[in-house]
Amino acid sequence: MRAALRWLKARAENVAAGLLAALFLTFVLQIVARYGISYPIGWTLEVCLTLWLWLVFWTAAFVLEDRDHVRFDLLAVAASRRVQQVFALVSAVAIIAGLLAALPATIDYITFYKIKRSATLRIRLDVVFSIYGIFAVAVIAGYALRAWSILRGRGVDPPRLDGS
Repeated sequence: MRAALRWLKARAENVAAGLLAALFLTFVLQIVARYGISYPIGWTLEVCLTLWLWLVFWTAAFVLEDRDHVRFDLLAVAASRRVQQVFALVSAVAIIAGLLAALPATIDYITFYKIKRSATLRIRLDVVFSIYGIFAVAVIAGYALRAWSILRGRGVDPPRLDGS
């Protein structure tokens, strides 16, 4: 099971690297076209924005570990291990509850956008914004696993004083 998860995580990292490479190349093309040959290309801005959106949500959902995110852990650093577990469990449940409560409206909003298309490339906007639905479901699943792990007595990374 762990080998399969490592393989999936590596593929998620590959997708993120591909998105970043495509974003970079599109951005370079945009700069060269605009300032090098004085011929701005309109679609590059739209591609950059879409790739950035997908890169941020894909990476946050599938690549970054919990310890990689910004933490506000001033109280947790000073607390005992047991209190840290309670903080982590309450946080996980709050995130799950918030995203679950918003999920029906989120899906409704994303599917509403099937009637609209992007300005330049004419891509359906439900496809563009679908990454947020994927992100929300992945975060709900991840925090549900984290809550389960905490309830079983493991799975909390203690806050570190060195900032890492």
